[in-house]
Amino acid sequence: MHRHASICFAGVALGWLVLAPAAAAQNGDIPRTASGRPDLSGTYDVSTLTPMERPEELGEKMALSEEEAAEVAEGARRRDERRARPSDPGRGAPRQGGRVGGYNGFYIDNGDSAFQVDGQWRTSILIDPPNGRYPPRVDGAPARGGRTPNPGTAFWLEPGLDAAGPYDNMEQRPHAERCILSFGSTSGPPMLPALYNNHKRIVQGENTIMILIEMVHDARIVRMNAEHDPAEIKKWLGDSIGWWEGDTLVVETTNFVDRPAFRRGSRNMTVTERFRMESADQLVYTFTVEDPTVWTAPFTGEYAWPRSDNKVYEYACHEANYALEGIMKGARLLEADFRGEEPDGVVNPTR
Repeated sequence: MHRHASICFAGVALGWLVLAPAAAAQNGDIPRTASGRPDLSGTYDVSTLTPMERPEELGEKMALSEEEAAEVAEGARRRDERRARPSDPGRGAPRQGGRVGGYNGFYIDNGDSAFQVDGQWRTSILIDPPNGRYPPRVDGAPARGGRTPNPGTAFWLEPGLDAAGPYDNMEQRPHAERCILSFGSTSGPPMLPALYNNHKRIVQGENTIMILIEMVHDARIVRMNAEHDPAEIKKWLGDSIGWWEGDTLVVETTNFVDRPAFRRGSRNMTVTERFRMESADQLVYTFTVEDPTVWTAPFTGEYAWPRSDNKVYEYACHEANYALEGIMKGARLLEADFRGEEPDGVVNPTR
């Protein structure tokens, strides 16, 4: 395979590296609390262009060389330059049923580099299985994680004009769409990077640790040296308990709701997270997900959380936002068109 092809990541991940010095840490260099534990408190910017899954053509190649990283970084620079160009005011409308577009490059903040762990430029967040991809799913496990584009018709009425559909009421819509949980499993667990709002703030106490997630204002509470709540008590972010193994904070989470923030999984997940300070300026976050009702084997991911001087600002997302109202109204208009009815006028609340 041509060398260029072997290092070009698919989609937005094309060319994601900007070179930065690797941080070599000694345990004596990291901040500590009065009790001697590593002090994880602070704000981290976890934005990265490293993909969750490794492109298949890279096989079991976990890291890129400095030369490959520099080559891909130049591709990222050119991509950002191209996206920043003014759009053509005379361009036509998108094709029927096509994407009308959303955020432009100004609003996207998913980083300008990959991450390094232990001096390696990683090719994916997933590190086990060795191919850096999710393990096979269990036969019969429901498909989760992706979205099927709406074709622009009330397709759910094809079995009958009064058939039930995915837009019959707002509680059917995904939790992220309703601003109940974060987008893209940024709160998780596992906690993953997304297109924007990638800051996380840790407030560490001896008995409780709080992790504030910038995306959709989630706050995870980790109870230290505790027991899990009874299995029948389900929580939006699961039930997290923590303990120290040397200088590594270990957090185990169970008791998920039926549709957790990590939409690929289920209520049966157990997520084990590890937080270790690689240096005073970088935390390494490792997670392992086990769900025998969904995957044939556990999988593990790992990526860097660099410290940041930025502030975590409010993400003002609420369940009654205009987008959700528009989704429901749009469904009613499609149903009226499917039935051959004239839709009733609805006053625009923004005017």
